[in-house]
Formats: sequence, C-alpha cells, structure tokens
Amino acid sequence: MKAFWENEFIHTAGYYSVVILCMVVFLTIFEVATKYRNWEEIKKGNVAVAMATGGKIFGAINVFKYCIIAHLSPVHMIEWSVFGFGLLLLSYVMFEFLTPQFHVDEEIAKDNRAVGFIAMVISIALSFIIGAGIESFTSVK
Repeated sequence: MKAFWENEFIHTAGYYSVVILCMVVFLTIFEVATKYRNWEEIKKGNVAVAMATGGKIFGAINVFKYCIIAHLSPVHMIEWSVFGFGLLLLSYVMFEFLTPQFHVDEEIAKDNRAVGFIAMVISIALSFIIGAGIESFTSVK
C-alpha cells in the first residue's frame, strides 16, 4: 500500500484535486471581494472582468506551482497557498487604494480593458514574487 501513495501519478492527482478545490474557494472569495459578479459579467462579454479574473486564476495557480516545486505536502501547500492568495487579494485592495483618480472595481465593471489588463498583470507579476518567497523560505528549512 505504501508504494501506491508514493506513486508519482497518485501524487499528481492528489495535488491536482487539492488545487481545484482551493481554486473554487479562492474564486468564491474573490467574487465576494469585488463589487461586480465575475461570472455574470464574463457571460455578458465583459473582457475587463475576464482579464482581472484570469489574472487572479493565473496568480493563484502560480503560487500553487511554487508550493509543489518546493515539495510541500498537500497540507502545507494549502497553508502557503492561502497565505499567497491573501497577499494577492491584498494587492488588489492596494491597487484600488493607490489609484484615487478612479475606482478599480467600477472601471472593470464598465469593461475598462486598460484597468482590467493592469489588474491582470499585477496579479500575475506579484504571484511570481510570492511564489519565489515561498520557494526560498521553504527550501531553507
């Protein structure tokens, strides 16, 4: 039975399952954090919302990637990913705070693609920083 749990296919399927479940939770939290309804806007063709949401998905998945590369157990992967997602969410709030000329959520809801693009790039770029921090910290231990 031990050989079963050490099989790389089982490990991959396990990580995949954990990531999918966590992404459902993370996207639900992101949906609550924004003033617009992500999936309703995407269904209507709002490209700005699609870009911002896509950036959050890519960012969160990228954080998971670094956790897996660091050979974290699924439990530790969840812990670090929750921390990473919290930082991504914080970056979204900071983006709103640091742009007093306009409200990010309102502009994205109005399909302002420039704002949606910047939101996407911020999420993606910071996910690499968060992931590198996770990888460097966990590899030191």
